[in-house]
Amino acid sequence: MAGAATVSQAPDGRVVLSGDWTLTALAAPTALCARLRECADGDPFWDLSAIARLDSAGAVILWQCWGRRWPARLTASEEQRAILARAAAVSPRQATRQPASALDGLAALGRIGLSTGRNARQFVTLIGQLALDVAYLCAHPKDIPLKEFSATLYKSGAQALPVTALVGFLIGVVLSYLSSLQLKMFGADVFIVNLIGIGIIREIGPVIVAVLVAGRSGSSMTAQIGVMRVTEEIDALATMGISRTLRLVLPKVAALACAMPLLVVWCAAAGIVGGMVSANLEMDLAYGYFIDMLPKAVPSANVWIGIGKGVCFGLLIALIACHFGLKVRPNSESLSARTTSSVVTAITVVIIADAIFAVLTRRIGMPGV
Repeated sequence: MAGAATVSQAPDGRVVLSGDWTLTALAAPTALCARLRECADGDPFWDLSAIARLDSAGAVILWQCWGRRWPARLTASEEQRAILARAAAVSPRQATRQPASALDGLAALGRIGLSTGRNARQFVTLIGQLALDVAYLCAHPKDIPLKEFSATLYKSGAQALPVTALVGFLIGVVLSYLSSLQLKMFGADVFIVNLIGIGIIREIGPVIVAVLVAGRSGSSMTAQIGVMRVTEEIDALATMGISRTLRLVLPKVAALACAMPLLVVWCAAAGIVGGMVSANLEMDLAYGYFIDMLPKAVPSANVWIGIGKGVCFGLLIALIACHFGLKVRPNSESLSARTTSSVVTAITVVIIADAIFAVLTRRIGMPGV
């Protein structure tokens, strides 16, 4: 067997190449290229007759070191020349930047529109399939996936109680503290009950819970379904004749729709407690007065609006999470990208839905309206 690729200069000025010029034999291509460029000065006589084996990798190295042109004097076999000719026929890829066009923005907008349209169509298809699954379960109640429902209810609801209570309490403290600074200036200390009650129960509580659930439970749902896609478990379910939406999507959507309003009430209660504590410390507002004034300052319609928002946000977050989970391709890059898209889309949709709720219910539950 021939040795490694070597480059030497004969006494008569010839550059003699020997050994194996193959991909597996080229142990140090960088040093070899430097040696070839050093010998290429002065357009010498190249002798390839001592090369035992030559493949495309060796031919590309030689062609690049020759400056992508044939040397004036070359000794090589017909087979070697054919391999070098194939290397010469491959043009180098140049990263050319296309000049900016006035239509680039329009094209990007069109791509975004098409992608949004495809996602919307698939989202509506998923909702329709879930409606068919609900109709099927009404006719076959024994097939209701209670275990999957209870597992999701525990993971998305019970395990989220500590973090939602902590965040709600801190939001109430911050809102009460900042509000007290302004209300003191106008002698309107007592109106802090209205501000904290309506603000947390009606708006801040549902949105904060939705953001937390989207980042915590929504990403978990997308990742779970995505991993099942990567490991081909979803294909196995289809092979066994088991509906993926019935076993994977519907329990998550139903469980999150039930857990979210309870989390909203829990977070709102923690926020009101935080606001009450802060109001007592900052404004010396008695706890009894705060508790007595809260039902009078906050009509019960605000509680139902908050609960309704919780149900709506839970449905949207679960549907979006499952939608992006089913779109995962069998590779890790797609899994991470879809999980990120799921969280960002869910939070964006929740904020849009909250704005729509605010417009539709602007005359409901507001004192004096």
